[in-house]
Order: sequence, then structure tokens, then C-alpha cells
Amino acid sequence: MKTDTVRSESNPPPPPARSALRLQIGKDSVQKLVIVGILLVLIITLSILSKEFLTLSNFSNVTRQVAIVIITGCPVTPLMITGNIDLSVGSVVAMTGVLVAIFSSTFGIPLWLSVILASLAGGLAGVVNGLMVTRLRIPSVIATLGTMYVVRGIAYVVCDGKTVNLGLPPDFRWLGGGFIGPIPVPMVLTAVVAAIFIFIQTKTLLGKYSFAIGGNRVTAVLSGINVNLIVLTLFVLVGLLAGFSGVLLGSRMGVGMPTVGLGFEFDVIVAVLLGGTSIAGGVGSVAGTIVGAFIVGLLGNGLNLMNVHTFYQSILKGLVLVVAVVLDIFLKEKLE
Repeated sequence: MKTDTVRSESNPPPPPARSALRLQIGKDSVQKLVIVGILLVLIITLSILSKEFLTLSNFSNVTRQVAIVIITGCPVTPLMITGNIDLSVGSVVAMTGVLVAIFSSTFGIPLWLSVILASLAGGLAGVVNGLMVTRLRIPSVIATLGTMYVVRGIAYVVCDGKTVNLGLPPDFRWLGGGFIGPIPVPMVLTAVVAAIFIFIQTKTLLGKYSFAIGGNRVTAVLSGINVNLIVLTLFVLVGLLAGFSGVLLGSRMGVGMPTVGLGFEFDVIVAVLLGGTSIAGGVGSVAGTIVGAFIVGLLGNGLNLMNVHTFYQSILKGLVLVVAVVLDIFLKEKLE
């Protein structure tokens, strides 16, 4: 027995296997390193190709552009972690942008109250989506696709298909284009929303339960998690924040237009997927989504500076979406 003890003490256990080391690093950490690397490579490449890219004014402009993608993407991330998706956010952006303009001009409602009412209208769309998914058992892709068309139609109906640009209050453009000191208002709002959802994801039951549902829905139910309530809550949050994003966009443009937000849902989805959120659910992070949004925003901005036609930009966005999904599958297979 003494001999065995001496041997065990003198011969330490072998180093952990590569698979154990990979588990220690964690899939999420590796994905974050990959997307941060992609962002850095993109910044360096575009800085070389365009002298106007690496300037303070340009980055301020990019931040304004990606603000609504990040604000909407923050709640979309935990929703997709549960294994659901919302394709109606682009239409919600259009509807609430029109509503805030109509409320504050035609009806003379104070701007702050118009912002709240328009955002709540987006939340109502989220309630409808959530109830269709949780109560009627309609797959989220189908439910939100239907809502996408209905809400877009509402956006056209409420303004009779016309741009709302008359009678707007003088401070209508402040929320989307104003400054707090030297900092753009959208940047401040984006930072606040991002901080709130990072806290929700890492410190609250809503965030933890989202991972549990996406990892294994049956186990989550058996564990006593109210899956329907969590999913419904996330759909409502997506609707509210998409509604607020529509208000920001309308304020930035200075008008309410029912045609805005076309394809916006795909910008958000690409940002979320690039950020490491699995399309199958169970994996993802709000911080990753923020980086993914900047990748999409900087890519589009750099292509504009290089006068690349929007047709080619659409092709590149589609390729980026495919690459994001392929990268997710590749990392999942390698790290399991």
C-alpha cells in the first residue's frame, strides 16, 4: 500500500486531454474570440482600402446606423437562444416610426408620450407573436412571417401610404440625431439597452431559463420552468425594443415612412448569428450580438465609402449570413 501511495504521489496524473481542454475553454469563449478577430481584420482591411474609414466622424455615423440593430438584437438574442425567431421586427420598425410621427403631429400628443405609445404598439405585436407561438403552437417562423405582412400593411394604412413629415414638433429629430454633450443620443441609448440585456442574460432567471429552454425544452418543462411565460415575455420584449428602434429611425430621418425597415429583420438575424448565437438555440450572448452588429455595420459603411453598388452589398450580406451559419455549425462540431 505504501508503494502504491508513493507511486501515485511521485507520478502526477497525465495532463488533460485535448477534448477536456476544449471543454474548459468553452464553445462560447472560442466563438467570441473568432468574431472579435473578424471585426479587427475587417477594420484593418477597410482602413487600408479607404482613407475616410478610420475617422471619428465616420465611426460616429456607423454607431448611429447600428444603434437600432443592436437595440433590437439585444432581445432577439435570448429569443433565438430559446430556439425561436422573429421575422416581423422590420415591419414593426416601419409601423412605429409612422405612429410616432402621426401621434406627435396629427394628434398633437406630446413627443415623450408619442414615443411611449408607439413603442407599446410594437410590444402589442410581440404579444400577438408570443400568443401564436405559445398558445396556438404555431412555429415562430410562420407566426412572425404572418405578423410581418400584417404589421407592414398597418403601417401603410395608418398613413394612407404617404410619408408623414408635416406638423412634426421641433424636437422630433433629437432622439435619433441629437447629442448629449459630444456623445450622440442613439449611442447613449444603445449602451443603456445593451447593459440592461447583458445583465438580464447573465444575472436573472429570464436569461438562465432562456438557455435551459434552448438546450432542452423537455428538460426545462420537467424542471418546473414556465416555458410559455418565458417565450411570451421575450417576444414582448422584442416587440417593444423593435418599436423603440422604429421611433429612433423615424426621429433620425425626421419623417415617418411606411417603406423603411425592409430587410431589417435579416440585418438583425445576421448580427445575432455572427455574434455566436446558434440557430438551433441553447448558445449565444448579447455581447457577441453587439460585435456582430458592428461587423455588419462596418462592412456596409466601408462598401459605401468605396462606392460599391447596393446590389453587390445585398449579395455580400447574403454571403455573410451563410458564412455565419456555416461557422456556427463548424464550431459546434469541433468543440463537442
